[in-house]
Amino acid sequence: MPNACPNGSQYTARMMTHYMAWANKVMLAGVAKLPDAEIVKPRPALFGNIAHTFNHILVIEKIFQAHLEGTSHPYRARNTETAPPFAEVRDELERMDRYYIDLAARLSEDDLATVIDFAFVDGRTGSMSRFEILLHLANHATYHRGFISDMLYQIPHQAGANDFTVFLRDAWPALQDAA
Repeated sequence: MPNACPNGSQYTARMMTHYMAWANKVMLAGVAKLPDAEIVKPRPALFGNIAHTFNHILVIEKIFQAHLEGTSHPYRARNTETAPPFAEVRDELERMDRYYIDLAARLSEDDLATVIDFAFVDGRTGSMSRFEILLHLANHATYHRGFISDMLYQIPHQAGANDFTVFLRDAWPALQDAA
């Protein structure tokens, strides 16, 4: 039976990056069942539609990837002016989620504790440990999937349960066994 007790930041980083990827995949698959017109339909939401909200999650993952790698990124805002086609966003977000799963799997406790200095897109500076960045990304994606869920309820359409409790019950045990 897999260890159900967190045993340090490595365990938590692995669990949370897997959760982020799993929950994004659940939502992306549910949204993919919609007609394209519903995915890009203007709605009273922060980023205006479902596709652009997913794109924001992707942009933030790319920005923090650059921070973690010590490279620059092309973004001057937390989203692009318009969202690329949903299929492109879906495919790229799934690739980015895989990147974070792989990263969490290879980082040691010391690596996770290392503080990264960076500039936010508004030019102000920030500092976070690699561990804090990974937790931020998981929480950030959860927050915006909530907006997407609200937009889906307006249609009405449900993409599937992507709660952390469902992940712990349905996905995490098998993922730990595979590792």
